[in-house]
Amino acid sequence: MSQTLLSLLAFLPLVLAAVLLVGFNWPARRAMPVVFVVTVAIALTAWEMTANRVLASTLQGLILTGAILWIIFGAILLLNTLKHSGAITAIRAGFSNVSTDRRIQVIIVAWLFGCFIEGASGFGTPAAVVAPLMVALGFPAMAAVMVGMMVQSTPVSFGAVGTPIIVGVSGGLDKAGISEKLLSEGSSWDVLYALITSEVAITHAIIGVLMPLFMCVMLTRFFGRNKSWSEGLAVAPFAIFAGLAFVVPYALAGVFLGPEFPSIIGALVGLSLVVPAARVGFLVPKKSWDFAPPSEWAAEWMGSIEIKLDSLTAKAPVSIGMAWLPYVLLAALLVLSRVSTEVKTFLSNTLVLPWVDILGEKGISGKIEFLYLPGGIMVLVVLATFFLHRMKFSELKAAVGESSRTLLGAGFVLIFTIPMVRILINSGVNLADLPSMPRAMAQLVASSVGDVYPFFAPAVGALGAFIAGSNTVSNLMLAQFQFDTAGLIGVSGAMLVAVQAVGAAAGNMIAIHNVVAASATVGLLGREGQTIRLTIIPTLYYLVMAGIITMVAIHFLGVTDPLM
Repeated sequence: MSQTLLSLLAFLPLVLAAVLLVGFNWPARRAMPVVFVVTVAIALTAWEMTANRVLASTLQGLILTGAILWIIFGAILLLNTLKHSGAITAIRAGFSNVSTDRRIQVIIVAWLFGCFIEGASGFGTPAAVVAPLMVALGFPAMAAVMVGMMVQSTPVSFGAVGTPIIVGVSGGLDKAGISEKLLSEGSSWDVLYALITSEVAITHAIIGVLMPLFMCVMLTRFFGRNKSWSEGLAVAPFAIFAGLAFVVPYALAGVFLGPEFPSIIGALVGLSLVVPAARVGFLVPKKSWDFAPPSEWAAEWMGSIEIKLDSLTAKAPVSIGMAWLPYVLLAALLVLSRVSTEVKTFLSNTLVLPWVDILGEKGISGKIEFLYLPGGIMVLVVLATFFLHRMKFSELKAAVGESSRTLLGAGFVLIFTIPMVRILINSGVNLADLPSMPRAMAQLVASSVGDVYPFFAPAVGALGAFIAGSNTVSNLMLAQFQFDTAGLIGVSGAMLVAVQAVGAAAGNMIAIHNVVAASATVGLLGREGQTIRLTIIPTLYYLVMAGIITMVAIHFLGVTDPLM
């Protein structure tokens, strides 16, 4: 079988998923089992993976599914706990006091608060936290998931305190071999690493400045009563101000401090500037914007989780400060758990279920870190909230019951989606002596486009994230491929690795299991294809802009690196 045909065959699971979800509008619970079976068939026949390795990869995927479901459970439980404690009522009132304009609320809650959660935690947590909060504020569930997914773009490359760069890029490149070449050129790994980090930050900052405006435009066009682009554009001055308030400190942190804190610093500076500006009406449109009454909403916008705020008013409301305290505590614990070596070590080694070399397959391992994962930290915050908000045990019990029922729907889809991903990623070990399926896909793209490959380099990163649902995993799979391709066509390897990370961040907006995870938190399972049809628009914007920036940097600005 020719290499081209094999590469096309590697693409088949992704194409099939896209056709079934987006083309035929199948729910993920029907589409992903079919895609999983097709993936297994390709792995066993064309790639000649052993049945043992396919089974081990499936088990590894199920372990990862358990970890993701733990995060989803924590996010849903936190929201339901705050609902029953009366905090959501206070939070909604607090945002109404800042601004009743839904566009302004999206910018503050989804964009800035979501970017902070991404910087602190990563791994799909922002959408799982932001989407249910937006529903609680009165947004349609579909709109909440859409903007929650759009957050998973600019801040993602520096999410989880820089994990996609620190783990993904460093682990994905042949550090020893590259360091040897750099030393012979009078340079070092640290210089190249800092250059890659800087280029990731600057590229994201240029593209990301318009993401808050993009969110508002998508909101008014697809969820407004007038289906209007212009109603979103009307908030452009404030949205661009909010974009700059985030990306300027974000880029400076990336260039001067490294990969750990750009998203966290950008969000904190942004919130400190944008919230006071919104309160005094700085650059805010005079005409406020809101959705039509819920009775006029399309049925497909509505999730199965309903937060009836009116029914909670009998409970004495908590203060706005006390209402937000659990989220402040969540953010503080997430940052502490990622920054403090002692805390990180304790959480990572306590209540852990590890599996090493599953079924004897070397390198196929997995673990569930119940305390270190964001789900565990959210559960700890829930327990603290129980005491801080002086809740009754019956209220906490109701929150746990509601959250558990919501979790069951997400679990069924993810037990097919994530094992499929692990089979693709682990397919590099096979009896046919073939590269892994993701690498075969990337090689086809590179060989097809030749000298204009730099324009498509971000799309290759997005492809990796679409497969794996992770910027970090995409970088691990494809960073060396991007670096090697740069050498073959004579362009900057640092630049292509940087836009690999940028494209992989954008790919999170359409990653199937991220969409499933976010949908589960608002009871929107079964409509993943509709969400992807919406989020593909900002994803294409991101990839086209990243491609243009790459071409300009390489061919007009002459960007190089120490190995050129």
